[in-house]
Amino acid sequence: MTMLFHAHSGLRYLVLLAGLIALVWFLLGALRGKPFVRPAPAVLATLTGLVDLQTLLGLILYFGGRTPPGIAGHLALMLSAVVVLHLASVIRRRRPQPGGFGLPLAGVALALALIVLGILSIGRGVV
Repeated sequence: MTMLFHAHSGLRYLVLLAGLIALVWFLLGALRGKPFVRPAPAVLATLTGLVDLQTLLGLILYFGGRTPPGIAGHLALMLSAVVVLHLASVIRRRRPQPGGFGLPLAGVALALALIVLGILSIGRGVV
């Protein structure tokens, strides 16, 4: 369990980095009025995949008995971030046109805010 904890703890930096890259990429795309085409979907998929992996590790730790103070808020915030990212991705994909960067940008921004709050809720640092 200690190895999983360290993996979960360290992976947060990769999640935050991927989130910041996606946020900047989507903000620039929105400001330039570009369509949401390659490689933007891959950026969103990469972030979503990393967050999914982080969630899996976290749930294994939780059900394995690792329950620090503030875990209820942490779980609620992190699972909300997963739902937001997946909803933004699914809704964007189901649109008949590729659409713009608005929905993915909003989804990533909200998910990042939830992730940061979730990290802080258990007393960990973001940087």
